[in-house]
Amino acid sequence: MKDDRNYKGYGNNDSNFYWPNKSKLALQFVLNYEEGAENSIINGDEGSETFLSEIINAKQIIGARNMNMESIYEYGSRRGFWRIHNEFEKRKLPLTIFGVGMALEKNPDVCEQIIKSNYEVASHGYRWIDYQNITEEVEKEHTIKCNNIIKDIFGYFPSGWYTGRTSPNTRNIILENTNIIYDSDSYADDLPYWIKVKNKKHLIIPYTLDNNDMRFSTLQGFNTGEDFYNYLKNSFDTLYREANEFNKPKMMSVGLHCRLIARPGRFMSLVKFLNYVSDYNDIWICKREEIANYWYENFSDEN
Repeated sequence: MKDDRNYKGYGNNDSNFYWPNKSKLALQFVLNYEEGAENSIINGDEGSETFLSEIINAKQIIGARNMNMESIYEYGSRRGFWRIHNEFEKRKLPLTIFGVGMALEKNPDVCEQIIKSNYEVASHGYRWIDYQNITEEVEKEHTIKCNNIIKDIFGYFPSGWYTGRTSPNTRNIILENTNIIYDSDSYADDLPYWIKVKNKKHLIIPYTLDNNDMRFSTLQGFNTGEDFYNYLKNSFDTLYREANEFNKPKMMSVGLHCRLIARPGRFMSLVKFLNYVSDYNDIWICKREEIANYWYENFSDEN
């Protein structure tokens, strides 16, 4: 098989970029909304969910419901979303919601609040499942279905897409069946970048699995809120230092999950980080679609 990966990227030549108002850092918060779309026999799956919960290394229960897992996910929709939303609303900060279509359908109250708050809704696929071994036909069906669900609920098709648990077919399927202007199924850089898909330019806005509360639910991850706060602070400080000292503006994404960071014992770490970055007046806290629109407007000629 041909190796078509790009190992070079920007190299050491990423200082030609700039953000609005000459901000040194574009800081972006993502809230993953997945609750109700995970693996479960009530969703037609063969077994229960095993991923991203308080039960580390959970074993799948085949043919029956895992009531503990279901209630952990329900915490995210019943309590977690609202705790996070209230904090961002109080601070008048923007959020990008990575919304799973089935999950959004199951909670109209959350959707209503997302609309009122003018958060961006980017697609997170129709189901919160691993698409690696899903047939191309089914993945296409799910892609179209989620695209239409977001339009029906929010009045617009999503500008961005992040499947997360992708297949090798994911990007092609999305680009052939939607009108997104960016996707985030990459962790390859600290800046947006262009790729070519079938000779057409496409924008990638990389996401993160390290500045991400998912590491509370993985081996060798975050044990306490202080671990999360210190990791976010060190990431921010490194990127800000490079922007300040070397004139190389950067982007930082922070990944949040309703059922993870919103637990009371973890939540203050997010509050503490929001307090920390509020002292900086030369950063741009924004939605991902704002980054995409800015990149198209200013750097569409970049390779």
